[in-house]
Amino acid sequence: MYITEVPNRSSPPAVLLRESYREGGKVRTRTLANLSSLTPRQIAGMKRALRDEDTIVADGVVKVRDRSHGAVDAVQKAITRLQLERLLDKRPSRERDLVMALLVARVVDADSKLATTRSWKTTTLPEDRKLEDATEDDVYEAMDWLLARQDAIEKKLAKRHLREGGLVLYDLSSSYFEGRTCSLAKLGHNRDGKKGKLQVNYGLLTDERGCPVAIRAYEGNTSDSTTLVEQVERVQDDFGLNTMVIVGDRGMISQKQIKSLRGKEGVAWITALKSGQIHKLVNSGALQLGLFDERNMFSVEHPDFAGERLIACKNHELAKLRAHKRKSLLDATCKELEKVHAMIARGTLKDKGPIGVRIGKVINKYKVAKHFALEISDNGFTHRIREERVAEEASLDGLYVIRTPLSKDQVTDEGAVRNYKKLANVERAFRSMKTIDLHIRPIHHRLEDRVRAHIFLCMLAYYVEWHMREAWRPILFADEDQDSKATRDPVAPAVRSKSALTKLATKRLENGRPVHSFRTLLADLATITRSTFAPVGASDARHTFTMMTAHNPDQARAFELLDAITV
Repeated sequence: MYITEVPNRSSPPAVLLRESYREGGKVRTRTLANLSSLTPRQIAGMKRALRDEDTIVADGVVKVRDRSHGAVDAVQKAITRLQLERLLDKRPSRERDLVMALLVARVVDADSKLATTRSWKTTTLPEDRKLEDATEDDVYEAMDWLLARQDAIEKKLAKRHLREGGLVLYDLSSSYFEGRTCSLAKLGHNRDGKKGKLQVNYGLLTDERGCPVAIRAYEGNTSDSTTLVEQVERVQDDFGLNTMVIVGDRGMISQKQIKSLRGKEGVAWITALKSGQIHKLVNSGALQLGLFDERNMFSVEHPDFAGERLIACKNHELAKLRAHKRKSLLDATCKELEKVHAMIARGTLKDKGPIGVRIGKVINKYKVAKHFALEISDNGFTHRIREERVAEEASLDGLYVIRTPLSKDQVTDEGAVRNYKKLANVERAFRSMKTIDLHIRPIHHRLEDRVRAHIFLCMLAYYVEWHMREAWRPILFADEDQDSKATRDPVAPAVRSKSALTKLATKRLENGRPVHSFRTLLADLATITRSTFAPVGASDARHTFTMMTAHNPDQARAFELLDAITV
């Protein structure tokens, strides 16, 4: 038996209870009852009964559960556009799904691995990835699986984003470590300001845009420059690039490293001189500061840098800022020294030794001790500012010198300066990975391989985020006019485009919609939920149904822009 509806011209359709039967080898139908007088709810109940389903007569529905979906869906869409699953492994597996889920969770709401397995259950992520039963042990096994594939994955990323003879940006950073059991964790130059904390260093390779390609973890006391040659060899040997231009800061590409790079065919570099080297050029007369009165950039040659081109640059606005900062520090130090004079006058501080200790703390507080001349006695002290040293330092304010073996036919002076300044893209990656979004620190893992896997996972998460940020430039506070970077004065302070300044001032787009940061946009997308409903009184999960929150115009635009992501 079954229920069917028969159209009835302009009247409501007739609802009939019918059955099928065979007669002479033919299938025939007969009507058993006319149900048109029943209510729609009664008819629906009879249909469920005929299908041998439990029937529920309810006066409405209740929401059983809400799960955040929009932010997770956006990141997963970016991952799909980037073909990241196939990049990790062509064969589907539970480990691959777990790593994908960890990447999504890291971009949406970075947390520890244990907390992630708890928090992601408030989203649709485990349901979509069939990971409802995943535990932290499963996550750790997936990290081990990922680490075993790191070399192969990075080779594929290098093939995507690095080109023969192109720029490769490289820099080293560190993150503090909780605990003392990991062999990578050492005391070193702590960039996080966590005195006494062990740390782990990691070097990041990117293309010229700052798109991450590879990352390596090092012991926390590893110096920047000692990792450089290893990374250059990796690019040539593992990634298959015969020629490259490595860009690193003055601490990374030191004179010692340059001697090593000279012996590698096809390798050029762009870096900057250290302050001591610049002083030497100025004192020898090779670098004439008077030339900066007419221009802010010119090239020079010097026998100490044979085979290289030096491009001297002076940012006059930066010089003013540094002069102002130095004066503020000197004034603050003088004010603190007056307090020491007052302590001596009151008799609360006496004798040459204690006075000297106290003064040492004061002048070292603002790092300007070299600018003060002091004479200390048992009864007090005198101090004066060494104006000649201040003037000598001020003459170099805003001055920096780029060095490269590339000829002008290979790269212009302006191009060399622009390429060096692209290191800001790596610094931006570190900020995002360490503090703003992905929270690579603090590191809690005890095993060395887990630390390496954690750092690699954070790099892959930034890879996804980097592409999302690029796609979302039109609706974020980011400057959309990237082409002007190739033509504007490379030495002068960077200036945002008119449209970017308007977005910043009004907090609105041209269409009047609000401008977002990356975080607030993800938070807005997270309000898109997948909701589960059930009839009032229902006790069986088979009676539930789901509904998705409709996209508002801003959310629809965000998903539309993700279609621009390509590999």
